[in-house]
Amino acid sequence: MTAARSVFSSFVAEHRRRRTLVVQPRMGFSDPVVMRRGLRAVAEAGVPAVGTVTLDSYTRTGQHDLAAMSIASGVPLNGYPLVALGAGATAELVDGLYGPRFPVQVRHGSAQPEDIFAAMLAAGLDASEGGPVSYCLPYSSVPLRTATRSWSRSASLLAEQTVDCHLESFGGCMLGQLCPPGLLVALSVLECLFFAEHGVRSVSASYAQQTSPEQDAEALWAMRRLCAEELSTVDHHVVLYTYMGLFPESAAGARELVAESVRLAVRTGTERLIVKTTAEAHRIPTVEENVSALRLAHSVALEERPSAAPPGDSEVYAQARYLVDEVRSLAPTLAEALPAAFERGLLDVPYCLHPDNGNETRCVLDDDGRLQWWHTGRMPLPAALGGRRGHGRVTATRLLADLSYHRRRLDPVLS
Repeated sequence: MTAARSVFSSFVAEHRRRRTLVVQPRMGFSDPVVMRRGLRAVAEAGVPAVGTVTLDSYTRTGQHDLAAMSIASGVPLNGYPLVALGAGATAELVDGLYGPRFPVQVRHGSAQPEDIFAAMLAAGLDASEGGPVSYCLPYSSVPLRTATRSWSRSASLLAEQTVDCHLESFGGCMLGQLCPPGLLVALSVLECLFFAEHGVRSVSASYAQQTSPEQDAEALWAMRRLCAEELSTVDHHVVLYTYMGLFPESAAGARELVAESVRLAVRTGTERLIVKTTAEAHRIPTVEENVSALRLAHSVALEERPSAAPPGDSEVYAQARYLVDEVRSLAPTLAEALPAAFERGLLDVPYCLHPDNGNETRCVLDDDGRLQWWHTGRMPLPAALGGRRGHGRVTATRLLADLSYHRRRLDPVLS
């Protein structure tokens, strides 16, 4: 018996046919009344949007008792406590909003999401995101092998459902910034392959906007090509994140950076965009600021047209293709190969401090704003594919300058 396509997947597929960019906020509130108000505002924004329920830190780390105590004490949390509130409360939260015209994705940040997925499914929702690498190395001290086992169980749970639940890899967003695109694309595709290996039939590969529009376009085209080559038997699409690093402080600079991410998404045929707001540099955005950002993104998207991918193999594609092949050669399954790749230094995320990451690699921005490897550590990337063995350390001055690239570029000079 063939499983039915999920509400989430059907919505994205319909707008892909229409060539309409789907936009989505990152929104989460601990008070169900406020959370429902936020979902309703997104549903009624007048743009093709996906609703988001982002979970709190206690829930992400499995401390559901502490989340429950906070709820009982009236202490606000930094997201929605899905497990502590229970499936019934979440079903009520989305009642009358969630449906074919308004899917909802649960976003969480957990290295061990079994309880989260179980509560999400019990509430009737069918889409989430993360991955064994992307929700372990940046956010957790849990050993990577432990996280991989947990994600194996979690992905299998989604695959057992009567609908094709959707799972988005967060692999293209590692640390949000200063990670060369070849590695980001490889990690996202590898996590999608991991999901498919466990029976998940609907996936999306992510990529976070970096510092060079041309290089980012290469990355998104490379990701689309790799997905077509590797994921042809499962439903898949590509999702882009507006820049996740140090945001411009000025409203005009923030709007321009959002607009640039929209143009990038449309130009490359990206189906879905996770949108930031003008408040990112200052505080957690309000519901109203999120809705304004979605409307801005939609209006910019209407003015842009897709472009054809250039012929040949870009450096980003060549790096990602090489890394995917190298990792898959390590073991019969990705559940075994992914931890082994990090243990051997075959995969190594720059500036990531997790104990299971080698942290031997470094990258810098060149004069054109493109991310380049400074040192590839034990990663086997040859020089012909852009691998580097730079001498000396990346100085703190250069690192800080690279981190503030968009702020320096888009904020007016203060006198």
